[in-house]
Amino acid sequence: MEKSGTKFRKIILFLFPFLLGITVAFIFIQPANKRTKGNLTKLEQVLQYIDHYYMDTVNNDKLMEAAITGMLQSLDPHSTYANAVDNKILQEQLNGSFDGIGVQFSIINDTVTVVAVISGGPADKVGIFTGDRIVLVDEEHFAGVGISNEDVLNRLRGAKNSKVKLGILRQGVPTVNHFELIRDKIPTYTVDTYYMVQNDIGYIRIDQFGATTADEFSRALFKLINLGMQKLILDLRGNSGGYLDAAIAVCDELLPADDLIVYTEGLHAKSQSYLATKYGQFEKGTLVVLIDDFSASASEVVAGAVQDNDRGWIVGRRSFGKGLVQQQFELVDHSNIRLTTSRYHTPSGRSIQKQYINGVEAYSEEVLNRFQNGEMDSTANVKFDEKLKHFTKKGRVVYGGGGIMPDYFVPIGRDSTLIPFNMIANSSVFTQFAFDYTTKNSKNLKSIYATPEDFIKKMFVEESLCNELVKAYNVKNGAHPVVLNETSKKELKLWLKAFVGKNLYQNKAFYQIINSSDKTVLKAISVIKGENVIEKNNNKNN
Repeated sequence: MEKSGTKFRKIILFLFPFLLGITVAFIFIQPANKRTKGNLTKLEQVLQYIDHYYMDTVNNDKLMEAAITGMLQSLDPHSTYANAVDNKILQEQLNGSFDGIGVQFSIINDTVTVVAVISGGPADKVGIFTGDRIVLVDEEHFAGVGISNEDVLNRLRGAKNSKVKLGILRQGVPTVNHFELIRDKIPTYTVDTYYMVQNDIGYIRIDQFGATTADEFSRALFKLINLGMQKLILDLRGNSGGYLDAAIAVCDELLPADDLIVYTEGLHAKSQSYLATKYGQFEKGTLVVLIDDFSASASEVVAGAVQDNDRGWIVGRRSFGKGLVQQQFELVDHSNIRLTTSRYHTPSGRSIQKQYINGVEAYSEEVLNRFQNGEMDSTANVKFDEKLKHFTKKGRVVYGGGGIMPDYFVPIGRDSTLIPFNMIANSSVFTQFAFDYTTKNSKNLKSIYATPEDFIKKMFVEESLCNELVKAYNVKNGAHPVVLNETSKKELKLWLKAFVGKNLYQNKAFYQIINSSDKTVLKAISVIKGENVIEKNNNKNN
């Protein structure tokens, strides 16, 4: 989850085995053909020798899983294996519901890393962020102890209303933050929020592309159009992907009939092209799509289709760069492999998949390197391969080979006056304070602000409340006390209001408050209104 651009989120090094990607189908794997029989016999021989002659006891199931995982990792970063338990998790993330804390995770260097936080879940409510590392569970060490996915599930999931205590390490924060979460039924909505920004401008944020996204998006469009929306901001920042058919359905709502949305090609996969139909609700209104470095896969399908068809503008920063299509094959024990079967291409013919020839670790570090090479500050530091040049319908130059480059770039921003704010906002004190304040005052707050709209328009964070928060932070972090300047104080009041609003009214209040000062959203509004067009970045560097 992204918090107002990058003020909250620190870019961290992590892999994406749980990145949702694009799942095309569920297929029961067929027996191997004669060409692979010799290799299967060789594998069986190795397992037999280990079983009979290895010096210690061996778990054959884990050994086989390791062999399968190693084979798939040698192919590309997104071909993965999931045992029956992991497979259940992957499907629940997109299709069902479960009792837990509401995070998607990956085990990296024997540490649980939060890959995504599910909107409205317990982890989201207390302020756990993407990139956080879980090092303590119920005050027991949970990193560097040989943890498995099953271990994580057993400790983090549990009956609704049961409690779990987590110790969190966060990038840029030297100490462990402690959170107490109350497990709950995890919501599975994929459209985080939608609302009218101003006049005829609407806003929709999609968290991921799941089984319900098409219906959710259609309903959101219908309601906003009835409220007078003629221009739309579609926010795909932090959206790691999902189902291809969901991305196509979203595009179909936005593109006129017969526009090419995406096409796929692979050695053994039949080439397929997907065209828009005539039934879209928003085929002509002004459109801006927001992306960032964690917009991946299905998100990039949507952004690429909008950009290549010159249907709208892309605003933000370069997307992740995942242009591979996975197909899910179920194995006999209900585990499965998600095997890359084809590449997808945007309408102009681009493959936006970034390089992975140097291995999975280098592949994951590429996002971190964007900070180091200055790309987050200026498009002048983005290098394009002229051999991968393509053209939109109207002849604008776009490039393949590494994500979708926005038409209008929004730098990350490095404001030193916000350091005191960042110190408080990145601590567990902040979210705990907002949670405690809301809990103690919930009845009174709801009597004053009966609706999310009332809260957004009328709620004002008093100076005294802000000072209480700073005092609470300084008491807990005496070695690193902060003194607020006016810029940090203003930002802290905004975010405190947003989190109190979120505790009261979930995302209906949160995003409207945060987006009021979000640089990328404000940029989108200026693009829609035709302002600052000289900053347009035409994908070639400005």
